[in-house]
Amino acid sequence: MANIAPTLTLPDWAATPAGVRAQARQGLLTGNTTGMAPGYGQGNLVILPKAWAEDFYGYCQANPTPCPLIGMTEPGSPLVPMLGDDVDLRTDLPRYRIWRDGVLVEECTDISAHWQDDFVGFVLGCSLSFEYALEQAGLRVRHVDEGKIVPMFRSAIQTRPVGAFHGPMVVSMRPYTPDEARIAYEVCSRLPGAHGAPVHMGDPAAIGIADVSRPDEGEPTEILPGEVPVFWGCGVTPQAAAILAKPPLCITHAPGHMLIGDVRAEDLALL
Repeated sequence: MANIAPTLTLPDWAATPAGVRAQARQGLLTGNTTGMAPGYGQGNLVILPKAWAEDFYGYCQANPTPCPLIGMTEPGSPLVPMLGDDVDLRTDLPRYRIWRDGVLVEECTDISAHWQDDFVGFVLGCSLSFEYALEQAGLRVRHVDEGKIVPMFRSAIQTRPVGAFHGPMVVSMRPYTPDEARIAYEVCSRLPGAHGAPVHMGDPAAIGIADVSRPDEGEPTEILPGEVPVFWGCGVTPQAAAILAKPPLCITHAPGHMLIGDVRAEDLALL
């Protein structure tokens, strides 16, 4: 396989997970983490009160493709030692969203003031984790080259409900030629901690997406002649399920603004 370096130019601190977390912790990184710490696992975040945690854990177990659970805290603790000795969910992501009864009420860059003694944090694998592997296999990742947030869509694919948690699978999209899509399938199927293989290739309407130029989250990516859209399960799925469940308080990452741990993507293990 050919080694192809990303074209996105990043500052030196963005080369390592610890460097990215340090910038976020100091409030110096508030943008998206696309292309940062290549080869390391990036994670989606959902934080819930303990009373809601058991059902959410079950929801992740029932839907491992869009919700690959790679980290979980003890009740009341913001630390995730399985992803890094100093990982702190209160400060180490660039941007957070605060939800009350399913309604977005705030975005912020530090949730220390919102932390509760009964909180349980869940970290779920992210498609940004497999993009370095795609590049190492000789594939470009267009939204990385463009410095954009990957486009994400709410699909018509329904997840398996557990308790109050239910809803559609959110998918991320990257365009490839059919031959490239087959390579992407082979590469990603070896990375279950980063959503694994694509869930759909080709006609977006077949999974309920009317217009790929208008993502529900992220930024649009051009599909060139000869390319097809390739869709992966996305870690915004559990965020969507939590919104529909309407817990009294829920904290998530802002899409594209991920936690980067010290575990390489190929070593991420599902809980």
